[in-house]
Amino acid sequence: MKKLVLISLVIVGFILKGFSQKVSNEAITQQIIQYKKDVRGPYKDIRWFCTDGSIRQPKDPCPDNIGPGVQHARYKDAVVSLGKTNHIYLGQILAYTDKNEFWDADNNHSRLKQYQLDKYLRAVDNGWINEKGQFYRGAIQSEDEANWGIDFYKWLLAKDENIEKHYFLIRQSLKDIPHNGDDNLSQLIRSQSKVISDEFIQFMDLRVKIHSQPEASDIEKVIAFKSKYGTQLSSNHKNKIDELVNTMQKFYKPIDIKSLVNKSSLFKNTPIGEKISSYIATNSSETKASTLIPETAELLMAIRESILDEKRPLARLQLLDLSLKLEEIVFKTSPEWEPENLQQMLTKICYLGMATAGSGYIELSEWDQINLKTPSENEASLSLEALTNVLENARSLVEWSSSMVKANYQNTVDLYTDFEPKAYGFIDDKIRGSIALYLGENVGKLGDFIAKESALTNKVMDIPNQSSFRGLNPGYAFGELVVVDGSPDDIEVDSDNIYVFQRPPADLKPVAGIATVSEGNMVSHVQLLARNLGIPNAALSDENLKSLKKYNGQKVFYAVSNKGNVILKSESNMTETERLLFVKKERNEEKIEVPIKSIRLTETNILNLRDVDASDSGKLCGPKAANLGQLKKMFPDKVVEGLVIPFGIFKEHMNQNMPNNDISYWTFLNVMFAKAERLRNEGVSEAEVESYQLQELEKLRAAIKEITLKPEFIEQLESDFKNILGKELGEVPVFLRSDTNMEDLKDFTGAGLNLTIFNVADKDKILDGIKAVWASPYTERSFKWRQKYLLNPENVFPSILVIPSVDVDYSGVLITKGISNGNEDDLTVAISRGAGGAVDGQSAETYLIKLNGGMQFLAPARESLYNSLPATGGIQKKQATFEKPILNQQNINEIRALAKTIRKTLPKETHSDYEGAYDVELGFKDNKLWLFQIRPFVENKKALSSEYLESITPIIDKNKVISLSKKIN
Repeated sequence: MKKLVLISLVIVGFILKGFSQKVSNEAITQQIIQYKKDVRGPYKDIRWFCTDGSIRQPKDPCPDNIGPGVQHARYKDAVVSLGKTNHIYLGQILAYTDKNEFWDADNNHSRLKQYQLDKYLRAVDNGWINEKGQFYRGAIQSEDEANWGIDFYKWLLAKDENIEKHYFLIRQSLKDIPHNGDDNLSQLIRSQSKVISDEFIQFMDLRVKIHSQPEASDIEKVIAFKSKYGTQLSSNHKNKIDELVNTMQKFYKPIDIKSLVNKSSLFKNTPIGEKISSYIATNSSETKASTLIPETAELLMAIRESILDEKRPLARLQLLDLSLKLEEIVFKTSPEWEPENLQQMLTKICYLGMATAGSGYIELSEWDQINLKTPSENEASLSLEALTNVLENARSLVEWSSSMVKANYQNTVDLYTDFEPKAYGFIDDKIRGSIALYLGENVGKLGDFIAKESALTNKVMDIPNQSSFRGLNPGYAFGELVVVDGSPDDIEVDSDNIYVFQRPPADLKPVAGIATVSEGNMVSHVQLLARNLGIPNAALSDENLKSLKKYNGQKVFYAVSNKGNVILKSESNMTETERLLFVKKERNEEKIEVPIKSIRLTETNILNLRDVDASDSGKLCGPKAANLGQLKKMFPDKVVEGLVIPFGIFKEHMNQNMPNNDISYWTFLNVMFAKAERLRNEGVSEAEVESYQLQELEKLRAAIKEITLKPEFIEQLESDFKNILGKELGEVPVFLRSDTNMEDLKDFTGAGLNLTIFNVADKDKILDGIKAVWASPYTERSFKWRQKYLLNPENVFPSILVIPSVDVDYSGVLITKGISNGNEDDLTVAISRGAGGAVDGQSAETYLIKLNGGMQFLAPARESLYNSLPATGGIQKKQATFEKPILNQQNINEIRALAKTIRKTLPKETHSDYEGAYDVELGFKDNKLWLFQIRPFVENKKALSSEYLESITPIIDKNKVISLSKKIN
């Protein structure tokens, strides 16, 4: 009783504070606990809402002379307040909601998505916040909700733009928003089976089957389960199993295709109406899945391609409802189509892919690029190379469809997961309810078939669907396996462990090895560090990650070969050769030294970017400024003006005494390193030494952020800022880019380790930003990477590149090499919308571009928010949609020409003997190309040439011919 009173006081307390203060996740959790126990849930009472705006008591209906009105509940005051403070809307009643506010376009459609998530939580958690309130009669009137739903879709579907930009979201919302359509029985089956397994653990195996490979025969399995465990099941459990069986029987009841006529009454005489009529006439008696699925997939695609031709909102709604019914047909019948040979398997994959695209899980432009086709009639065989290309395309389609779900819902799920962990299952449920589930299963079978034919077989513990693993970067590691099935951002990583993530964290600290479901993109800072340092890195599926969870915490050996096959085995199964790879080495072996012989710390004047070039790298400034200065000379109209704060100014400031200390910043730093070395020589463990160093660096970093900037430095900064950038300091937003002498060494890239401050305009913030950039090499993450790979980490000097912001439409990275295929003559381009694209691990639009023409689309961008740079400074988040590719042909042609020029002229201009690839950061504003950085593209040569990695890399005969009539099993 005391606890209930306390919870009530928490909620009342938060109401009394008013609507201005954001509510903590802990307080929201307590609210939810309270609502679960309340017979009214999140509602306080029921009222009549009349046409004239008046509100009347439940027993006092709206009189006829002012209109009929609707009856429903009102929200508790705390629920209303939560919407105002946190933009969180619990227990939404549609009849109570303005259509525009529900669509919530300014907040990435959050309210609509929350409504869907609320429905999911109620299904898997016994009503969730309405656990007791499910029986609060009159709170929600189903007829009023359905009428509101129809009005909402009439309003929403009247605009072509909504359908063009949000086809997937709108179509998914139809499964949850009542509008006199069908119930979402597929989701109900999954939620009912989850509830049973949560309460009766013996049901877990059957639940896994229902969730991962659902088919009609599962009904008999559930009935048999009830019979087997009858004596152990409570009457409540038996009732729930009966409800599940009833739902499954409804769902798997044969679809009467003739009944689809009722869903196509509004467009009988239109072109799409004729296709629908033909489909119904042809397939009304069809029971063969191998015939029905291709026909259905083609109609799904036709509906999607033609929906904009139909201008009537209600007709569009009917088309979308019909599309959902067709998707259900494919979903139900897919298990019945069991290909016997390779040709049938390729045909099935093609049509499941088409159905996936027609259902909105990828964009139409992406389907055009994926190039999935059925074998032609005159084809009797395919080469192994051609077959592998089909596999890669099909695998991409599976990945892109999953990423479409995540891109649309991840932000909302993350918001709710912080106070309701059960919300995390929503995305998985959405994916499992899609055709992509069966597409992925069949692609996995094709992958297994090709693996046997090519001897390129993954060996990952004993988990199923191993062909879904795909090596991204060669290397090997030994350590504890850590499987992270959630957000990685709060995970404290250990450099000796091997991590499996849903997505890679942008600020990853040193690890032994990584594998990710969402690989981000192949040229993000994380991926570049992995390539440079020989850290094994692979992509895997959601299903793979879940299968690996049982090995969490075990010591494992992990290797990725030069061709991308993956090995993951327990310590006990390691060979002697594999054990010898990890015999303890001398501490300094394989480390590199930061060159400081030619550094010029006597230069204490700010430099004009025009006056530096590549020859100044590591002497006056870091490679960012030096190389950008070089680019300014080579491409003057493609590089902004800029200032460079050289190493000498940093060192001059570091020679000052620390606050409340009689030694300088620089002396403090070197005393710390000297003591660390002494501790090691005394036998103190490396972990203790590192802990000491990090504590001292924290003190140093805090002190540098408060360092007194010399008056003569500020005076010159103000003068040069106006002379070079054209306006007073504080009137032009700029980037402050850390640029150290540890970056882009021959065998080490410091990509992304130190601070870049985005778009800062205010004078005081610029000055504080300079101090923060100077302090950034001493952060834990930056120090750990340096300490692990550098012999003299104390000799790291930061310079700062100051350049005006360009509010680009899109930006990213060009690598003058084909990363995916290793071809030195190709180009890799990864582009994201807005500023700072691709480098931080965003899901980027990625291409393999041939220098002499032609290209391959590797991945779409799937980030729902992107960075815009307002002239007032700071970062503004804008919303993205995915219906159109980011790059156009003009952009691609310009990138191709740029790469040719760089390859031909940069070594000459810099008098360099460097022959490798380059890493170029660029962006486009109104189709004009801007260059922001160029650096050598550093790969770990040892990993690429390791004898062990060569030994596990099979020799593949790409020209091997495989008959299409060959049995698939």
